[in-house]
Amino acid sequence: MITHKRTGTAAGRHSRLRRAACAGTVGVVITRIRGYVLPSGEYVDLYADGDRWTTDPVPGAALVGEGWLVPGLVDAHTHPGVAEPGQPMDPELLREQLHQHVDAGVTLIRSPGLPGEPPPWFGEDPDVPRARHAGPWLAQHGQFFDGWGRRASHDELPALAGAQAARTGWAKIIADWRVGDSAVPVDVLRAVVREVHAAGGRVAVHSQHPEGGAAAVAAGVDSLEHGMCLDPDLLARMAAQGTALTPTLSVITGGLRRREQEPDSPARTWYLSGARVHGALTAAAAEAGVRVLAGTDSLPHGGIVAEIRALVAAGVRPHEALAAASWHAREYLGLGGLEPGAPADAVVYDRDPRADPGQLADPAAVVLRGRCVRRRG
Repeated sequence: MITHKRTGTAAGRHSRLRRAACAGTVGVVITRIRGYVLPSGEYVDLYADGDRWTTDPVPGAALVGEGWLVPGLVDAHTHPGVAEPGQPMDPELLREQLHQHVDAGVTLIRSPGLPGEPPPWFGEDPDVPRARHAGPWLAQHGQFFDGWGRRASHDELPALAGAQAARTGWAKIIADWRVGDSAVPVDVLRAVVREVHAAGGRVAVHSQHPEGGAAAVAAGVDSLEHGMCLDPDLLARMAAQGTALTPTLSVITGGLRRREQEPDSPARTWYLSGARVHGALTAAAAEAGVRVLAGTDSLPHGGIVAEIRALVAAGVRPHEALAAASWHAREYLGLGGLEPGAPADAVVYDRDPRADPGQLADPAAVVLRGRCVRRRG
């Protein structure tokens, strides 16, 4: 599911003001944070030695945050760079939307599908989150948004996915689309997985219908995106083989009221039947040991806090919900947490955000690549 709505520029201007204030306060001095580090709860002093944390004291370091220290947040399913599905990538809008992520404490994103080739600064410039991406979506003929991705035959999909993964580390397959559309067959997805893994990459699969989800799990894909209407009996297999679930819960359940007001149709029946139990499915996945990743899949960008809250509301324990947007997601995407030698990303809160979820919306400081990029006040 990709749900977009237009955003104005006021939020972007506000973001820039907050970043400028932080830069004026801390500039290029050495960053220091201290407090109770999650997930361990140990009290530590951390210093940014360039883009790596160290516990060795650094002379002249400036304390930019003290309290509860969380490894930089992760949005594991976001598609920045456009205002509407099907539009070409807009580099200026891309940067503004990435700034919105940073203002929410997001220091790493995964884009399982981009509307075009990203500019060289994507994921690299000091003011935008680190990034993992799957390039353009790969879909069957007649499916997915016009103007986005690449449509291909079943015979072509494995080689295309392997080549994409060789470039960026990920490939994204649209396994199913509208009600009544055929899903990508399991043997095709298995061939995709073989090609991508042979290239050293990983496969993300979009699915919102039972057939697509079943085929993705049977094929052993690396992550299932959305997973609406997934058979709960498949959760144990996902956990055993390491298939992650990115439920994009807040946007799916957020669409319920609108869909309930629509005239009766097969599409409405499908959506309501899946979305009404999607929270319970997500909680069951976490309980079964599936790695759950937090992803927003929606505009405005920077909505990771709403996704964490949706996970908790669905029955996921607060510790695990925060992990899905922080240390578990960072580990899954190849980055460490708050330990010596790990990339210097962090979000600092006044109190434990697991016990006081309101803290998530008001971080005291955000550190990205060893630099304070947001600081309250």
